[in-house]
Amino acid sequence: MLSGQIIQSAISGINEITGREICVIDRDGKELAATQNSTLFSTYAAETHAFVDTPADSQVVSGCQFAKVMSNGICELVVLVRGVDGESYRIAKMAALHIQTLSSAYKERHDKDNFVKNLLMDNLLWVDIENRAKKLRIDPGLRRVAFSIETTGDTSPGSDVVEIVRNIFPEKEKDFIAAVDHNCVVLIKELMSDEGVDELINLGRILRDTLISESMSNVYISIGKPVTELSYVSGSFKEAKMAMLVGKTFFPGEYVTSYERLGIGRLFYHLPKSLCRLFTNEIFSGATFDQIDKEMTTTAYELMRNNLNLSETARRMMLHRNTLVYRIEKLKRLTGLDLRIFDDAVKFYIGMLVGRFIES
Repeated sequence: MLSGQIIQSAISGINEITGREICVIDRDGKELAATQNSTLFSTYAAETHAFVDTPADSQVVSGCQFAKVMSNGICELVVLVRGVDGESYRIAKMAALHIQTLSSAYKERHDKDNFVKNLLMDNLLWVDIENRAKKLRIDPGLRRVAFSIETTGDTSPGSDVVEIVRNIFPEKEKDFIAAVDHNCVVLIKELMSDEGVDELINLGRILRDTLISESMSNVYISIGKPVTELSYVSGSFKEAKMAMLVGKTFFPGEYVTSYERLGIGRLFYHLPKSLCRLFTNEIFSGATFDQIDKEMTTTAYELMRNNLNLSETARRMMLHRNTLVYRIEKLKRLTGLDLRIFDDAVKFYIGMLVGRFIES
């Protein structure tokens, strides 16, 4: 059912053009929307009940033109226009047709949303996917990919974020957006044949920047693998969800992650945590992950980012070289790893990734 706000907007536009007072009433005689002088229609509940039961699609009653808004052969709403002349008849029929068209478009979109949600949740058989796709005029053979979008903050993905994403792709009728739960919105995006991982990551970054500016919330976006069959879209969505988890765990500074660019995080994510604990105990010589504070971690990552160059690391961190050496020696005493040695630096980096996974 259309909201009263949409119906109100529709009849207000017609009122501005024609100057006629219009009212929309449901089958029970309840007023849903009306133009300014709505009191003109306040006494027509009984007439509306009688008109709904007649086979006529329009009728003049007590100085008003009545017209039915039909759906699947059933009268859903009644449009009333003040006046009994031919112009009143045309305006009533035009308003009824306009609302009927809006209602049909709303129902089709609602049906597509439900279809996409069931598709993502694997609630449909393959034969049902093909049949419903044909009924909804969805091409099952296009190249598509799933984007998983998560927001943090007070924004409700079920409303604002879905509309923002729809507005970003207003002319893409073959793209689908659905809120699958309170924290996750999924975009099923049609792809060109030459769009690869780099193009998808760039699109994800643009999408994230737009959502941040519009919704005032932090946003994480993950991307599954492209698929060429509609029935495989749920697999792309599962891959995007996994990419989200792996990205948050192993790459906390990355807000856009692709399933095809998970690197070593993909390997560790599938290992049992008991095995990972044995690995970190061996790497850190018995030191626990909690004993390695943020200062040590930041120093280690900055040193590796600068190719183990002490002078460049000290300059970028605005530290005296001796202070940097002191921190490295402190970490060496704790873990037995000397970050100035390449092999030890690699062990420490991998150990930190695994430790972060254990804590997640």
